Amino acid sequence: MASPPDASKGMNTTAEPTPVNIGSAAEQTGVSAKMIRYYETLGLLGKVNRTDSGYRQYSQAEVHMLRFIKRSRDLGFSMAEIAELVSLWNNRRRTSASVKRIAQKHADELAQRVTALQEMQRTLSHLIHGCHGDSRPDCPILDGLAGH
Repeated sequence: MASPPDASKGMNTTAEPTPVNIGSAAEQTGVSAKMIRYYETLGLLGKVNRTDSGYRQYSQAEVHMLRFIKRSRDLGFSMAEIAELVSLWNNRRRTSASVKRIAQKHADELAQRVTALQEMQRTLSHLIHGCHGDSRPDCPILDGLAGH
């Protein structure tokens, strides 16, 4: 009786995973192809390898970087802040204090925006509460927006 074929023969199991095209990178990361190209122009991904016919080929490290960028965007970091975070992420000699400083500054800015939004909401609620919402033309909301 012959033994079953060895499935691992001829396969290099230690090789880097096959690079992916831009569509696959977009699908894996949730970042649109257009945004991926934009991030490239900003230098966030470095020089991406291309096939002989010019198609982009993304390594798993670049796909991971795209996920990092997306998560940073989802948290509201600016592109300048993300560029700085990417640079720090790639720098093994970084200090965590540098990273914390960027994150703390962003958290402080978010807190200021939340406070401003809450104030807007209170003002609108006050204006809405003062409006009868009936068939009469007088409207405290419009008066309030006009500064009266």
